[in-house]
Amino acid sequence: MFLGKIKITFNNSQYQSVILLISGGFLLAFQDSLVKYAAEWTSFWQFQTLRSIFNLFLLVIVPPLFGVKLSKLLPKNIIMVIFRTLFLVLCMFFFFCAAPKLTVAEMATGLYTYPIFVVIFAFLFLKEKITFLKFSALVFGVVGASFVLKPWSADFSFFQIFPVLAGFFYACNLFVLRKFCSNESPLAMTATVALFFIFSGGFGIIFTDYFIIDQSIKEKMPYIAIGWPELTTFAFFIAVIASFFNLTGNLCLVRAYQSSESSFLAPLDFLYLIFAIFWGKIIFDTLPDLLGFFGIFLILISGILVTIQANRLKNEVV
Repeated sequence: MFLGKIKITFNNSQYQSVILLISGGFLLAFQDSLVKYAAEWTSFWQFQTLRSIFNLFLLVIVPPLFGVKLSKLLPKNIIMVIFRTLFLVLCMFFFFCAAPKLTVAEMATGLYTYPIFVVIFAFLFLKEKITFLKFSALVFGVVGASFVLKPWSADFSFFQIFPVLAGFFYACNLFVLRKFCSNESPLAMTATVALFFIFSGGFGIIFTDYFIIDQSIKEKMPYIAIGWPELTTFAFFIAVIASFFNLTGNLCLVRAYQSSESSFLAPLDFLYLIFAIFWGKIIFDTLPDLLGFFGIFLILISGILVTIQANRLKNEVV
């Protein structure tokens, strides 16, 4: 049986990693919910610029307090780190731009279609075979996403495609990260992302405020068609809080994956979907319907199958 080749043992380090991973997913799901909650009082460009400025500020101020040199913020392979950052910026753009129109569960489900694209990229660029497990993962992932997003529904809009595009670019980011940036400092990659979000946010603010003159577009899609609305104290406060949870959550994830094998932790990463449902209920009082829950379950199965296949390949190599 294919499960027979997977050896799972537990030690203190792995228990610690599990706690860190769960904590990180829980905090990041809360942060993503805050972004959606703030959408009524801010714009995508304003919010991401403010959050990224605060992220960069913390990255410059906090590490030296713990004896970490600022040189750690400089990437080794600047070209590939920038390339990876562009994919991640596009991922976050498509993920958060849909925030006012979709539930948190729908956003999370679209993003977590990324294992489908990981399998496709491995086939196209690494010449890996599409095994039965991989094919099953593709089927479960596509069917699961369809059950949640319901493209056949009369209420379906192009915004529901955005999180799936986010999943595509997230997979692109993972491909570059694992292939070319595995030895980079997490601080350097995080700082580069924050810097690029500031630049892209500034570009978005200028473009939307000075080049989009059609008022009807601004009325239909104010979150992405308005650059810098009047900044309220509440929106600023939410941006600061979101920045803190974003950095803390990512720090938990980085530490978790440094302490244990990624193959051991990967299935738990999909707990983010459960946390997204939880925060969606707490903050917005929304829950997926029965078909949506079943679709999320299929996506969980898809991710676990991809992890099982990765474990099998690793064990065969060893």
